[in-house]
Amino acid sequence: MYKIYALFFKDRERIYIGMTSNIEQRINYHERGKVRSTKNRGEFVVKILEECKTREVARSREKYWKSGCGKEKLKI
Repeated sequence: MYKIYALFFKDRERIYIGMTSNIEQRINYHERGKVRSTKNRGEFVVKILEECKTREVARSREKYWKSGCGKEKLKI
């Protein structure tokens, strides 16, 4: 099972969208600064967007959430 998640950063109006099969481990990496694209961005709130059965479906949905339409829905 794959999860698509969003990190909402408190200091900035930034959103990071990601996909993982192990959400606890991935969030831990973000918190410890092990992910280059989220390192040094400050505190964040995690929201699980979707769960997908296959990696292919999850990748497709991740691309949608990263698009302009997807990010607009997240800002509402």
